Amino acid sequence: MVNATKGLFISCDIPMAQFIINMNASLPASQKFIIHVLDNTHLFVQPHVADMIRNAIAEFREQNSYEKPT
Repeated sequence: MVNATKGLFISCDIPMAQFIINMNASLPASQKFIIHVLDNTHLFVQPHVADMIRNAIAEFREQNSYEKPT
């Protein structure tokens, strides 16, 4: 018998994968969204968290971007 799980495949670099893994780890057990960590750069997550991950990454990049002083 085959068991299938619907999810979202994420391919990214190692630091971004660690960011997503840490974001998942900071949530309570009932809200964890990572189904399986495939390797250092590939994650399989629940499909309903796509926007949450995109927003967290955008916020992280905004906080860590450098603007040259004028």
